[in-house]
Amino acid sequence: MAKRKVNVKGTEIVVFSKEKEDYISLTDIAKYKDSERTNYIIQNWMRSRSTIEFIGLWELLHSNSFTLTPKRWISSTNAIGIISKSGRYGGTYAHQDIAFEFASWISAEFKLYLLKEFQRLKQAEIDQKKLEWNVSRTLAKVNYRIHTDAIKENLIPENISASKRKFVYADEADLLNIALFGKTAKEWRKDRKRSKD
Repeated sequence: MAKRKVNVKGTEIVVFSKEKEDYISLTDIAKYKDSERTNYIIQNWMRSRSTIEFIGLWELLHSNSFTLTPKRWISSTNAIGIISKSGRYGGTYAHQDIAFEFASWISAEFKLYLLKEFQRLKQAEIDQKKLEWNVSRTLAKVNYRIHTDAIKENLIPENISASKRKFVYADEADLLNIALFGKTAKEWRKDRKRSKD
């Protein structure tokens, strides 16, 4: 669980990912309004009818099994939209959809700044992944050249025909792909084509 922070109008807000979903600290958002009474602020927000309806609908859309009554909400452990943690990094966290709704309740201006900072964080993560992919791609190209030169110098007999030489390269490349990635280049292309469709 990687934790990141965004700074919104002087308030640091923790964001973490769980099962490819982002959760934002309601406790940190509440600090913007009153840093001494964050639990009280969250409880007041959760008492309102519109909040209960919103969270109930969110749970219904995301878990397909949530039936909302105030009593059930309090006693329910199947809720996935809000997480309560204790300890050093404790607090109340909510799925980004719910956290933005809470931020609206705190302040429309604060919500807009939170949205901007969250979008900036997500863009930075995308840019980092692109950079990592480009570095991996460059290393693969360099290593491929080293690999093909080694095949040419050590594995291909001098008296082999050009048409059979291609098969030696292909067999060695597939062997390397299986060792590194668990699949041949042909299988990788097939999987990638399926994921694009």
